Amino acid sequence: MACSSDGVPSSVSQRSILWLLEAIETLEPALQQAFRDLFDVDVTIGELVLPDHMRKWVERYFGSPEAVLRQRIVKVTNRWTLDATLFNELRARRPLEARIPVELADELARTAPDPFCEPEYNTPEDVFGRIRGRYVMTASNIAKYDGLHGVIIFREHDPLAFDEPLVREMVEVARGWFERAHQVDCAAVYPFFMWNCLWKSGASIPHGHAQVSLTRGMHYGKVERERRAAVRYRTEMGRGYFDDLFRIHQALGLGKSVNGIRVYASLTPLKEKETVLLSTAFDDDLARVMNRVVRCLVDDLNVTSFNLVAWLPPLVPTAEDWSDMPVVVRVVDRGDPLSRTSDFGAMELYAASVVASDPFRVAEALWRCLG
Repeated sequence: MACSSDGVPSSVSQRSILWLLEAIETLEPALQQAFRDLFDVDVTIGELVLPDHMRKWVERYFGSPEAVLRQRIVKVTNRWTLDATLFNELRARRPLEARIPVELADELARTAPDPFCEPEYNTPEDVFGRIRGRYVMTASNIAKYDGLHGVIIFREHDPLAFDEPLVREMVEVARGWFERAHQVDCAAVYPFFMWNCLWKSGASIPHGHAQVSLTRGMHYGKVERERRAAVRYRTEMGRGYFDDLFRIHQALGLGKSVNGIRVYASLTPLKEKETVLLSTAFDDDLARVMNRVVRCLVDDLNVTSFNLVAWLPPLVPTAEDWSDMPVVVRVVDRGDPLSRTSDFGAMELYAASVVASDPFRVAEALWRCLG
């Protein structure tokens, strides 16, 4: 095992989120300071007493009784957004399997045809009409999130059968939709792109589709919170928030620049395997890398249901300072769509995320896919 001088593995494949503090100590002093400026890390040990009659059950699920008696838990908190994630030793040790169950393919086949298979007949259109491409077509969302809210429907029914041409066209069509929607309401300037895949993600129709919206007055709350964090960080630290965020992930082996797009496995994932892309524009270059990242999650990390969003700057200049805010794409695994168990509980809704996937294992898989 290749190690730094103090024994911490230097290879991302041998690192673990459970030993994050030790990995930070290997960074150069300026990066250590930037890490401390951005994040708070707390490590604790959870202990329990095991009754004898549970030992066989514990051995079957966790390998040995000793594995559960003392559990190392790492809490990482972003000091600026207060996003926080708890990583548990037992959960983080589980391997990231690559498997799409046959039952899911059968279930998807049973859902066809659905209304999106014939969108011209079964979906409304926006007041400015539809945008038609080779692989996707727009519709107006019949139950709207916002005044301007559309759907980008894939021609392919299977939501996991996407490829680079489709994703590139989807991004191009989304940009066209934003422009035409803005012409309808010139006060609507804040664009938002979202791609929910399969039931666990909140998608009501399994047929492949994404969504677009354009809001007024102020960007959606979570986007605005991030923008304000970036402005405050610049004011107080004199450095770029997203620049520091990426270079810390990169120094730890969790981030890489892929054809000019900055990609990293997040230290504060909202849920499993969250991956973030930072780009200067919502364009073809981003679409190509976005496709490769999501295909990697699906093909190599068993992700079948996911949420992907793109936080985009306003279409026209506004009163707010957007100079430190890149285009931010976030994609997160939502778990087995055939499972009844929700991946979100009270902890995630009202306290902090509890995550099983180790960001170092996610990065390891990403770099195998992305080169």
